[in-house]
Amino acid sequence: MRQSAAVPILMRVPPPLLFVAAFLAGVAMQRVMPLSLHSKTAIDALHLLGAGMLAIAGLFALSCVGMFLWARTTVLPFATAAKLVTVGPYRCSRNPMYVSLVLAYLGAAELLVQAWPLAVLPLPVLVLGTVVIPFEEARLRDVFGEDFEHYCARVRRWI
Repeated sequence: MRQSAAVPILMRVPPPLLFVAAFLAGVAMQRVMPLSLHSKTAIDALHLLGAGMLAIAGLFALSCVGMFLWARTTVLPFATAAKLVTVGPYRCSRNPMYVSLVLAYLGAAELLVQAWPLAVLPLPVLVLGTVVIPFEEARLRDVFGEDFEHYCARVRRWI
C-alpha cells in the first residue's frame, strides 16, 4: 500500500488553497451582500494595517520555509519529515506557517476592505485544527517519538 493511500482527502488540498478558496467565497458574499465602510480614515487605516500584516506574514512564511530547506526536510503536510524543526519561529509555535496563512488572510481582508471573508476565516482554520494538524502531529509522533512529545510539551500548537 502506498503511503499516500492513508492520507485523508482534505490533506491532498494544500492549506494555502483552503485559505484562498475561503477568501474567494467571502469576496463573493461581499459582492452579493456588501458590507462597507464609509470613513476614509478607517479605510486608510485598514489599508495600512493590511499591508503591514501581509508583509509580516510573508516574512514569517519565508523564514519558516527557509528553516525547512536548511534542515533538508519537507514542507508538504502529507509527506514524512526527515528532521524535526524546532528553531526560529518553531520555538514559539508548532505551526508558524499556518499562523502566517491566518495573518496573510487577515491582511488581505483589511487591505481590500472586505468584511465577509472574515466571517469565512473559521472554516479553513477548523480544517487545519481538526484534519491537517492532527494528521501531521500523528506522523511526527510516529517518526520522532519522544523528541516530538517533549517539543509539544514546551511549544504551543498555535501561539
